[in-house]
Amino acid sequence: MAVAEAQLYAKVSTKHRGRSTSALLEPLLAKGFPAHIAQKALVATGQKTIEDAVKWLHSHCNDPSLDDPIPQEYALYLCPTGRLHSRLQDFWQESKRQCGKNRAHEVFPHVTLCDFFTCEDQKVELLYDILKQVGDSFSQSFPPSISLTLHASPSYLGFFIDDIQANVLKEFAVAFSSEASALADCHVKPSLKQFHLTLAHRFYPHHQKTLEQLAKCINPGEPCQWVAALYSRDMRFVHYQRLRALFQYKPQNIDELLINAGDLIYVDPRQQSDVSEGWVIGTSHRTGCRGFLPENYTEKAHESDTWVKHREYVFNTALRPFTKAGKEPNVKLNGEAHNLSMSRSATNVLSLQNAALRRAVLVMRHGERVDQVFGKSWLQQCLTADGKYYRADLNFPSSLPRQKDSMKQFECDPPLSCCGIFQSRLIGEALLDQEVTVSYVYSSPALCCVQTAQHILQGLKLNQKVKIRVEPGLFEWTKWEASRAIPNFMTVAELVEASYDIDTTYRGNFPLSSLVPSESYEDYVSRSSAVIKQIISDCPSKGIILMVGHGSSLASLTRALTGLPSRDSRDFAQMVRKIPSLGMCFCEEQKEENKWKMANPPVKTLTHGANAAFNWRNTVMED
Repeated sequence: MAVAEAQLYAKVSTKHRGRSTSALLEPLLAKGFPAHIAQKALVATGQKTIEDAVKWLHSHCNDPSLDDPIPQEYALYLCPTGRLHSRLQDFWQESKRQCGKNRAHEVFPHVTLCDFFTCEDQKVELLYDILKQVGDSFSQSFPPSISLTLHASPSYLGFFIDDIQANVLKEFAVAFSSEASALADCHVKPSLKQFHLTLAHRFYPHHQKTLEQLAKCINPGEPCQWVAALYSRDMRFVHYQRLRALFQYKPQNIDELLINAGDLIYVDPRQQSDVSEGWVIGTSHRTGCRGFLPENYTEKAHESDTWVKHREYVFNTALRPFTKAGKEPNVKLNGEAHNLSMSRSATNVLSLQNAALRRAVLVMRHGERVDQVFGKSWLQQCLTADGKYYRADLNFPSSLPRQKDSMKQFECDPPLSCCGIFQSRLIGEALLDQEVTVSYVYSSPALCCVQTAQHILQGLKLNQKVKIRVEPGLFEWTKWEASRAIPNFMTVAELVEASYDIDTTYRGNFPLSSLVPSESYEDYVSRSSAVIKQIISDCPSKGIILMVGHGSSLASLTRALTGLPSRDSRDFAQMVRKIPSLGMCFCEEQKEENKWKMANPPVKTLTHGANAAFNWRNTVMED
């Protein structure tokens, strides 16, 4: 047990334990559940129904922490509902689509009244009573409408609340915290800073203008009913990442985790360094069990997805007199007034930006290589005694292209597997279905990348129209080459002879001779930045520039293109491990702003499971 966790257990265990009189508790006790576990189940489900609590108890029957005395953490938020809430949610989705995820996306729209505090399970009902009593006492003084002023800075965007109205909210928060501290023995700190509703936080500075444009489409005068809501979270996982399961996974080994589609998983980034590639170790929010699970079965979730809503107090101001302004409301942005039109929306902003689109870049990792399936010694499995290639498994290619040098060169420059060929063609067909126009194709000199580009073009039905430009500068970080040497790639002439559609007139920006074994991370980032900028300069026409490279290419090329700083080398390595075959990133050029922005790729990536080798003698006939 960690020292901090042990101290937490000791602190909680020494507190006085009262006896709950909950009407929901008695039926659980009658079913034979211990009181402390029954209370834990009620709190974990928001004390809604007995059925919810019983379902939670059954799901957590193998939870090793079921007897742990650690309480939940609670927070009191003021949340908008109605049309204003809908507009804020539209902003959430559109800002995430255009600018990527920022810190504000982790939690729903809210104003913090009291930040997180702990409360013992048996005293949570007192918080419900306090919320109602304090709410009733402020029901007449609560503002009939809340005036919101838009404020922007290079790292923050949000609405500030008018000082007079904010003072009423602060009085409400202080009253709740005082009662909770006195009656429920909770140490509650009311929020006394500038009251605000955050729209975006910790975003890249070059996204500020776009976020402001989207925020101006929100009319803060939209009809809204405000509610004070009490939420809880599991304090053990505050600093963990959250994942959501996309598919069911049934464990193959005892240390693996059973997950169902929709399950939420807590993952500690600090515990992933020794985990096998493509796997993570995490704890299920649904069952409390811990184990390994395939990372490509999940997607990132938001922090608040694992929170539990307990009770809310609705401030019903609809019956009170309220004078509506006859003109359109104004929003102040750093002192400057902006008139809002109800017809403007985030969609309008998007359509204007799409109209200005000139070019786009689609960076893609190659398809599945044979060595990724059969290991580094794959070639030894496919050579006869006299050195001839044969197909030892249906996932091996039916033949290898001819090389002037020894076939051994393929060990350092392996081809695609048959599944990799299928993956690539499938992506090309998906791009064709979306009517994507690919004007230029660049490829790393690695054979797997050239083959991926070739089969994507075949899926697009462009293999006779668009030629592949082999660019040595797109090769991966050479420090990761197992041989500690630059592979002897197939020459352009050999690729043409093998029927690959190669642009024989193209001369790479980085000659092969410029690739240095075991280059530094800084040199690799510099090379990637230079090569993508030169490629952009060489491709002035509208349409998509397809670049087929390696897992490292997705970050090193797109971050350089969009002006983002390079990652730390350790973070970079962890990120690359998570990129699957045919993983892709998409960047659009914004003509009016003269910059490039990340956007959703035109097609989805491909997810599939493993298929192990099968020997019927050792399986079916085995006694």
